[in-house]
Amino acid sequence: MSRDSVQPPRAVPWSPPWRRAAVFVALAALLGAVLTVLDSAKAGADPVGAGSYTTTAPGPLPSGCADLSTDPRHWVTANAPSGAVPTNDWWSSILWKRTNCAYGEPLFAQPLGFRAGSEGLGVSYSTRPTVSGSGKGVGEYHFEYKEDFVAGVSGLAAPEVKVDGWSDWTVSPYLSDGAHTLRATIGSGLPFAYFRATGGDARIKAASGATVDVWSHSGSTLGYSVDGHDYVAFAPAGATWSVSGSTFTSSLAGKDYFSVAVLPTTPSTSAADRTALADAYAEYAHDPVTGTAVSYRYDEAKSTVTTTYRFTTDALEGSATGTVAALLPHQWRHLSDGSPLPQTYVSSRGPLKVLTGVTSFTTTMDFHGVLPEIPAVADSSGADAATLRDYLNAEKADPTRQVSDDTYWTGKGLGRAARLAEIADQTGDTEVRDAALSAIKSKLTDWFTASPGKTGRLFYYDGEWGTLIGYPASYGSDQELNDHHFHYGYYIAAAATLARFDPTWADADHYGGMVDLLIRDADNYDRTDERFPFLRDFDIYAGHDWASGHGSFAAGNNQESSSEGMNFDNALIQWGIATGNKAVRDAGIYMYTTQAAAIEDYWFDVHDQVYPEGFQHKGVGMVWSNGGAYSTWFSSAPEQIQGINLLPVTGGHLYLGDNPAHVRANYQEMLDQAGRTQPGIWPDIWYEYRALGDGDAALADFRAHSSLTSEEGESKAHTFHWIRNLAALGTVDTGVGADSPLSAVFVKSGERTYVAANTTATDSTVHFSDGTAVRVPAGKTVTAGAYTWSGGSAPGGTSPTPTPTPTETASPSPSPTPSPTGGTGSSPTLYPDEDGTLTGTAGPAGSVTVASADGVNHDGTPYKPTTFTATGLDLGYVDGQTRFDLAVDAQNAVANGPQAQVSYDCTGDGTWDRVETYRYFATDPVTGWEHYTDRAGTSSTTGTACDLRNGTVRVKVWNAIGSAPTVLGTGERSVLRLPYS
Repeated sequence: MSRDSVQPPRAVPWSPPWRRAAVFVALAALLGAVLTVLDSAKAGADPVGAGSYTTTAPGPLPSGCADLSTDPRHWVTANAPSGAVPTNDWWSSILWKRTNCAYGEPLFAQPLGFRAGSEGLGVSYSTRPTVSGSGKGVGEYHFEYKEDFVAGVSGLAAPEVKVDGWSDWTVSPYLSDGAHTLRATIGSGLPFAYFRATGGDARIKAASGATVDVWSHSGSTLGYSVDGHDYVAFAPAGATWSVSGSTFTSSLAGKDYFSVAVLPTTPSTSAADRTALADAYAEYAHDPVTGTAVSYRYDEAKSTVTTTYRFTTDALEGSATGTVAALLPHQWRHLSDGSPLPQTYVSSRGPLKVLTGVTSFTTTMDFHGVLPEIPAVADSSGADAATLRDYLNAEKADPTRQVSDDTYWTGKGLGRAARLAEIADQTGDTEVRDAALSAIKSKLTDWFTASPGKTGRLFYYDGEWGTLIGYPASYGSDQELNDHHFHYGYYIAAAATLARFDPTWADADHYGGMVDLLIRDADNYDRTDERFPFLRDFDIYAGHDWASGHGSFAAGNNQESSSEGMNFDNALIQWGIATGNKAVRDAGIYMYTTQAAAIEDYWFDVHDQVYPEGFQHKGVGMVWSNGGAYSTWFSSAPEQIQGINLLPVTGGHLYLGDNPAHVRANYQEMLDQAGRTQPGIWPDIWYEYRALGDGDAALADFRAHSSLTSEEGESKAHTFHWIRNLAALGTVDTGVGADSPLSAVFVKSGERTYVAANTTATDSTVHFSDGTAVRVPAGKTVTAGAYTWSGGSAPGGTSPTPTPTPTETASPSPSPTPSPTGGTGSSPTLYPDEDGTLTGTAGPAGSVTVASADGVNHDGTPYKPTTFTATGLDLGYVDGQTRFDLAVDAQNAVANGPQAQVSYDCTGDGTWDRVETYRYFATDPVTGWEHYTDRAGTSSTTGTACDLRNGTVRVKVWNAIGSAPTVLGTGERSVLRLPYS
């Protein structure tokens, strides 16, 4: 749920007011920290570094049907896991009852739905959605709970349901009347429901009035249909089922277990195929799932996220292991292993594909990167620059400009200020940057400090509920534990921006520990930390967040603003990188990548496979457990129904532009639904979104309507900066990845711009998957390709240095290497210099001329070569091959073909022990740098590799064909990487 003129850069390190008089500040900080600890103790608060939280509740606490404010484990049995109870899950309503105080609301697990009652656990397989609403601005669909049968125990009359256990995507409801018990294990993606029963016969009772057909009755297995849905009930070996009308019972042969599975059949499924499916499922009927767990791995080099979903099973009889799993679209689209059955289940999330006999399955997804902010590649002079400067200056007095003092609106204000700080830093406006950073630091420090007598702007930790609540609360963030990821994502993102410029503030001894508590509260990434539930807001199997803490609705749980959920995930990535915490970074990348895939299917249905026939919209404002709705909690305006899944607009929301055609279609639907030619509400959000699909059109819209009123978390400075630069960059290009999380690629008119940011204190080089390398100094954002630009300031306070925009259209940037230590250096990474040497340090960008081939074919034979040499090299050969990236430009010459040869003299005796000649590279007749790399492949190789001991390496570059010279980039423009160390 949600509401949702430039000052010259300083030539000295940034020194905001709080960093002046360093000695005095350090002493004052030390004294302040001591006093904070003492004051916190008096206030009933716990210190966390220099910050603190209170342990005395200043406001309302979570509440439900029972006295949950003091006993959240009221409906938890003694067998359940220790630690904080889960909330914000698909099954939360039976743990935290808000309306039906005995049994909770329906639970939608996909493909099955469940509802507890006095006689047992009701089961539903809904295949016919209800689609309601017509016309503009309305519409929703639901696969409603329609009970097919109740699985229970003869004589059971349980007064309430409790929770006997849970794992990452399963739960075990428990029903007892003292004489009879039923324990079930159900889970997301499980076609099976597993039961343990005592005190009577197992009983399956079809719903009153249902059409029931028993199609297989043989020993311990019973095949039956209820209203056309095919099920199989499995009793232990040696047991039988008795059929009496629409009620089936079994003594279970003196044992206590049975299971029921729904089959992925349709009315057109043949009897033979149905029987074959029943036989296939039977193999796993008595191998119940006892636990589930997710693990994930981010491969930085490949920019992929590998997620493994594991099932623990317990074979009660037979030798089979594994279970049956129904995969959601965001999973089967990225499945790395296993072959699904041809049959699929119907669900509110589209078709579910089935794996049998699995103990685990794995998905692999591409992570496309995030940015602190869109780079300022557009012209830094002229009228637009003056306009941006004026917009920035207008924010200097109040960068946060929040509308309320609660956690949500404070967060929105912090997010607003963070965007201003990033833009001002890029453009060299240090006064606005410092004002925004000062406002962020002041507000965060205030909220992260619990002082005596303070009842607002602080956080309270409740050890019973395992949660951190900010007061003043809003939108049920206190009594219902709603929206914590929405609210706290803004805080964490703003802290990540502040950490770049004031790393001391962000360290664990100061306020970093409080940021970490906010992260752990919303989505605890550490399984061993029982203070908070593991990944509270994130539904591991569904692939996205849930906003409601209790989930007590007839339609299950819900989430409105998927984009604010992604804001939290992006915040973790930015904070983790800025503070060097890879566990936080990787948790953010896992949730971000997974949720982006889920949003694509469930909020936007870009593949047109999820929404049922009759639902006419291209997206939903809210996803429910059993469907979706073109609506919000707060507005019926199409601009806000669709727009709530677009804000906030940040460098972490580029996923919204992964499909530019969908952006354009979604924008047009909003106008059609609103009956307008321009958005009447949140026009800035919509123009920013439109820019991801058509930047030029969005910029024209903004220029024509620049008197708009900004959305509460936005500013005209950010809106103009975003649109203006996207109009230059083009649209997101997901076809190229990078080995850095802070990266992106854009394309316009076939020309790519590569963007990489570095928020750490160490220089780096980012390698893109198409071979482009971009060198990124500490604290900078750098682009290469169609636009070559650099801006930003180093971490810890170095002020930005403006960089003039070069005229060339591409600029390969090699990896930084240590300075040479002898001869021309013993570095395996070398750079060609204009003086003909290869050096271990990248010099300034320059160029030399490679002579024409004079119209003769010199393929394979150097002709008038330009030569670069390194001597005195002491390096050991490692397995691999020579790599190079040479910047070449034939300008307007047609049919030139530069060629390279790399030679190794292992001992410096004048004999070339190995010579590698590479195929020539056909240049284009367009002015601008191109990349000639080792990917061209070798045309010939002689000799063998050997260690270099006072060795020599030589590179010759010549034109193999052509009638004109070619320009070759030197210094940092070109690089040679030897397979040596």
